[in-house]
Amino acid sequence: MKRKPIPPELAVAATLVCLVSCGLLFRRIQLRWGATTAECDVDLPGDGFIRRPALEATRAVSIKAPATQVWPWLAQLGQGRGGFYSYDVLENLIGLDVRSADRVHPEWQGTDIGDRIHLAPAPTAYLEVADIAPDELLVLRSPREVPAPFDFTWAFVLQQRPDGTTRLLVRERYACRRWRARLLVETVEVASFVMSTRMLHGIRSRAENTRRRVRRGEIAGPEATGPVEGRPFEERPMALPM
Repeated sequence: MKRKPIPPELAVAATLVCLVSCGLLFRRIQLRWGATTAECDVDLPGDGFIRRPALEATRAVSIKAPATQVWPWLAQLGQGRGGFYSYDVLENLIGLDVRSADRVHPEWQGTDIGDRIHLAPAPTAYLEVADIAPDELLVLRSPREVPAPFDFTWAFVLQQRPDGTTRLLVRERYACRRWRARLLVETVEVASFVMSTRMLHGIRSRAENTRRRVRRGEIAGPEATGPVEGRPFEERPMALPM
């Protein structure tokens, strides 16, 4: 018997359902990468700066190192400083001039509220430190005096665990200042997903390398940070957490 051809309407409907399902799945991964439902729902430092975000993303990673060995890498974030531990090649293709550090720089550890953390060499391409607590949290916010289509906060929260490991939560919140900014925010967030997941792996690799070297006695003290000069950090392969 000959099979009856699938009606065009049914084929189109099935294709649309498949595309929508895949889109929703990617959307969930994009906005909640590595984070649990509880972590996505909980209030985090910095949330109060944007009460009703048009878009929010919460991502997380577990790090086999204490918060004291993770914090120095956060404290030196920024262009012209420690970089963002992400895809430097991609960032530099668009002229951001970013070089991610593979050691802790003492001169960049004194980050404080009101400091400017540059994203690019341009004078207005920066975020301001809105809240900070060493070994606990760093909240960056887009400057209100610089005209922009949307407001933005970027929070890094360290949760020390009893077993000596650390949970790093990163939350982005966007508030559109103009309705047309929503499309721009969506585009920015897709790019941020790619760069942020790499950044989380970069921070984890650097902090865990510090932990290993402390245990081997190569550097002394529970808060020792940074690899020995000439010894690059040990990068771990990227993988989507289950």
